[in-house]
Amino acid sequence: QVRLVESGGGLVQPGGALRLSCGASGSNLRINDMGWYRQAPGKQRELVALTTKDGTTTYADAVKGRFTIARVNLSNMVYLGMNTVRPEDTAVYYCNAEGWEGIPGSPFTSWGQGTQVTVSS
Repeated sequence: QVRLVESGGGLVQPGGALRLSCGASGSNLRINDMGWYRQAPGKQRELVALTTKDGTTTYADAVKGRFTIARVNLSNMVYLGMNTVRPEDTAVYYCNAEGWEGIPGSPFTSWGQGTQVTVSS
């Protein structure tokens, strides 16, 4: 079973910066897409940023120019650099990965446990 573990959340002041990390573990992983989603209280979970295996990235309009997603394929890690954060960025951030596990391989989609990001002065 594929496991995702996030770290790096916390309290940050408006205008500040934070970096989230997520590592995937499992047997014979071939990961296609890795991404970050967030869910604020009373709202639906939404895509923040996504990266494909070849490095193509997609960002939500609300974070373009402020957040950066980066991926290290060899270590199955994905990062989210958050700059110039705003109170509306406050949410639980979830890591997501999808691909194939094992030999010959079974498809998977996995989520991390979530990490809280609070933007407040």
